[in-house]
Amino acid sequence: MPAMTETIKSVVEELYGLHRTLVSEGFDEGLEVLRRRLPKAAGFWIEEFPCGQERWTWEVPPRYEVQEAYLEVEGGRRIVDFKENCLHLVSYSEPVDLTLTFDELRPRLHFSEKRPDAIPWMFKYYDKTWGFCLSKKVFDSLPRDKRYRAVIRARFQDAPGLKVGIGLLHPEGGPPPGGEEVVVSAHLCHPRQANDNASAVAVGVELAKRLAAKPLPSGSASVRFLFQPETVGTVCWMSGHEDLIPRLRSAVILESIGNRNTLAVQHSWPGGAIIDRVTDAVVPPIAPGVRLLDAWAIFSADEKVLNGPGVGVPSIMMTRAPYDEYHTSDDAPGIIDEAMLEEAVRAAEAVVRIVASDYYPKRNFKGPVHLSRHGLWIDHHQDRPRSLLNQKLMLHFEGRRSLFEISQELGADYWTVRDLAERYRAKGLITALPRGELA
Repeated sequence: MPAMTETIKSVVEELYGLHRTLVSEGFDEGLEVLRRRLPKAAGFWIEEFPCGQERWTWEVPPRYEVQEAYLEVEGGRRIVDFKENCLHLVSYSEPVDLTLTFDELRPRLHFSEKRPDAIPWMFKYYDKTWGFCLSKKVFDSLPRDKRYRAVIRARFQDAPGLKVGIGLLHPEGGPPPGGEEVVVSAHLCHPRQANDNASAVAVGVELAKRLAAKPLPSGSASVRFLFQPETVGTVCWMSGHEDLIPRLRSAVILESIGNRNTLAVQHSWPGGAIIDRVTDAVVPPIAPGVRLLDAWAIFSADEKVLNGPGVGVPSIMMTRAPYDEYHTSDDAPGIIDEAMLEEAVRAAEAVVRIVASDYYPKRNFKGPVHLSRHGLWIDHHQDRPRSLLNQKLMLHFEGRRSLFEISQELGADYWTVRDLAERYRAKGLITALPRGELA
């Protein structure tokens, strides 16, 4: 096992070489990396879904095990070998042992015109087919008058099933009364890809560490971390926990986030949710040049499940896409920048802390509060801005706007507003209503 260090990128390096396809030994090994890396407070566990089981409109794919896969010139040299680089095999290729002419083989070979030295990553999860990937330079060098032997020794297994790794961090004092949660999701699949999506998993791990080291204030939503095969893993988990959907405030999807590009945040669908407004307010100072985009402006990932039909959890995606190395062997640890990972962690943490701790303050009083009698007076001679803000707040405790919305309306810092509101709540003068974003 690689030496454990304190860098975020070290998680990327540990995950990178694993054959992390949808349901596979490499994916399971990735989950064990997370078990070691996540804070104990997250209580990491794994849920398994049987292969072949119906999940909403999807079917859980079989487990894929590769013993060997190679392509060689008949009686001559080996051209590609799964053992040297798992990207040489189209993911979920069927087993074959065939001798073919070049013309017969040609439709089964995949390469990148844009990156002729790189091996592309291809997958056919739901198609019964097979193929190999190689660089354009190697493809161009292949003799056209020779015969080729294509060997894929692979098995589709019924068990173990699809696995999802979960961590759950509660605020100070334990779960909130209504059991509300914010989801942070980063898919763990994609073999031998550093940015897509090991970088996002690493950001998720670091975010969990920081939320464990400094828990959210009492009464905040819990934060659930999901590490799953992209799309189908989220479908499996959400379909198995439909009772949680009404309690999910919002979600942050982390995707391809460690390369050297400006951060991009795709808003939720259809937009205008609290999480979108929080993002627009807090991310630009942290990530200069951030691109604030509509939903699916670049592409979509697991937000199409969480924010999808019949689910409707407002979900943003944080990414640094597009990038030239996407889905090729060039998506390696060398393109990952620790400063980009750190910036992403800080941006995600700022959003999650506000969204999880926000609530609707509802007054339990009439008329202006006698501040000094209740120990709420702030001397305007000592701190005039805070004194005025403290008094203005009582006009906004109507249960129709959240603390974040009130802070925006008053042009004040969210955490200052929340701190002042908590003083009223401690005296029983206001009640904290749930966010109710899905109501």
